[in-house]
Amino acid sequence: MAIFKRKTADSAAVVPAASGRRPLCMALQGGGSHGAFQWGVLDRLLEDDRIEIRAISGVSAGAMNGAALVSGLAAGDPRAALDKLWREINQSGGRNVFGDSALWNPAQAPDWIKDTPLWRAGESLALSMSPYEFNPLNHNPLKRVLKAAVDFGAVQASDLKLFVAATAVRQARIRVFETGEITPDVLMASACLPHLFQAVEIEGEPYWDGGYLANPPLWPLTGEDTPDDVLLVTLNPMVRDETPRAAGDIVDRLNEIVFNAPLIAELRAIAMAAEMIAAGQLRHGAGAYRQVRLHAIEADGWLSDLSLRSKFNTEWSFLNDLKARGRAAAEDWLTTCLPSVGRQSSVDLQARFG
Repeated sequence: MAIFKRKTADSAAVVPAASGRRPLCMALQGGGSHGAFQWGVLDRLLEDDRIEIRAISGVSAGAMNGAALVSGLAAGDPRAALDKLWREINQSGGRNVFGDSALWNPAQAPDWIKDTPLWRAGESLALSMSPYEFNPLNHNPLKRVLKAAVDFGAVQASDLKLFVAATAVRQARIRVFETGEITPDVLMASACLPHLFQAVEIEGEPYWDGGYLANPPLWPLTGEDTPDDVLLVTLNPMVRDETPRAAGDIVDRLNEIVFNAPLIAELRAIAMAAEMIAAGQLRHGAGAYRQVRLHAIEADGWLSDLSLRSKFNTEWSFLNDLKARGRAAAEDWLTTCLPSVGRQSSVDLQARFG
């Protein structure tokens, strides 16, 4: 079992669902249009009456999925709410919603051109420009998408806990917004890539993508009033079998490493605490520390064939392919790991991060 320092909570400790369903928390990583993989995961989990989601943490696309899920649960049809979110993203166009430029949008260019020096030079040129230069009016159609797909009043009033992370630019600190604070600006801040969008200002502080410091944040899910089981759904593969050599492949792998780094740091802390518990150096159970059972549906294997560029692709066929992959991954998890929920972790953190 993984161990977290207990977070003070105002409400009572979580209790098992009266229906006999297994309560758990969801931790949803960010990753552009690859978030449609989580759409598929959630779609399949929502079909299973053995599970009850009590809390969600997310970044970027993971935060959007979380908000749509909470909004949909309030309306009585969370699967339809998630469908609407991804339909709105598709209809708005990936190069706008996720910050891609028409210069390298994979949906608009043939495959052969994307490996040419001219294409790579165009990418470098585009990335050398500031969003304050090429988008001085700060147009961001993601706000329209979110307002169309999410009932923010229902989200703010929900009993289901939602935590959304964003990076405070001037302070270089993570800020986690909680359920009652969630607005379109909070979700846009959580997804704000600084070389593509102007920083999103909230209460006088500019914010960038939360994935730089927490992707997703796990510690908000450790309060006394959240379930002990946390299901992590990642979008960036941890492991690659080959060393990247092409320029594009190097950029892709570096992106994965950078956006996995905060998560790995948290998982290593969990593993270290567990080792200290096993050695008798840290007291667990009653008192300052609680036990958290970690489970995961990982991108490895399911998304490993996809490039960084595909995170900007919102063609409907591509999004539905990702959804199908997510449903298949969730089906596999339900078969192999659901029996562990409420009993023990199904991720061996000691072996992977200890």
